[in-house]
Amino acid sequence: MSQPAKTILMQTKKLGKTFSHGGVQQHVLKNLDLTLYQGDFTVIMGSSGSGKSTLLYAISGMDKPTLGEILFAGQDITGMSNDQLAVFRRKHCGFVFQQIHLLDTMSVLDNVLSSAFLVQKNRTAAVSKAKQLLAEVGLDASKWTKFPAQISGGEAQRAGIVRALINAPTAVFADEPTGALNSAAGTSVLNVLTELNERGQSIIMVTHDLKTALRGNRILYLRDGIMVGELQLPPFRETNGPERQEQLQTFLADLGW
Repeated sequence: MSQPAKTILMQTKKLGKTFSHGGVQQHVLKNLDLTLYQGDFTVIMGSSGSGKSTLLYAISGMDKPTLGEILFAGQDITGMSNDQLAVFRRKHCGFVFQQIHLLDTMSVLDNVLSSAFLVQKNRTAAVSKAKQLLAEVGLDASKWTKFPAQISGGEAQRAGIVRALINAPTAVFADEPTGALNSAAGTSVLNVLTELNERGQSIIMVTHDLKTALRGNRILYLRDGIMVGELQLPPFRETNGPERQEQLQTFLADLGW
């Protein structure tokens, strides 16, 4: 039986990004045509300097490309002003970074609410939703009033995920979300992201880590600003981990990773 057609989340057309260093032009992204789909856990891989983070920032509206178009959630975001992009990101994008960027002078709950109050007018409903999400990612209520320095890195990253989710984004963009965490905390964060994806949340993640990449169902490989490979995997399950890992390792080896 054929699978139902996926709904397009975003498309890039001839996407290019150029930086200038000392008068020398560096072409980081080169005429990328890419289609991403709703509900996928898309992983972007590549060696250092391949352009994977640059691509993530471009398609999420955090940085403007030099050339080409980005159609995201039915809108061409490449023609938007900085102010328009800021409003668009608040509505459609959630961000999870390697450096978590929680505000040191605010509690965990207030860090989440600082994002919610930018969009949501009903503050009582926003507080209720924030507490619900914090509980869902396994962050005990005793941690909600603590400052970021008073909780572990894994707990802070889970709070960061809640901050990314609080405004019900169209897509969550994650840039090396486990890169600063130990193995146990990293696995906990990956479990949260995997569960979110199982509920239908679109996730687009950059990583160089094999264990992290294994959570994706679609792996894209970037080299020198060009997409050179793609691997489709079945949804992650603990039971199919070894088989998926073998497929991914073979894919990466063939590309010289």
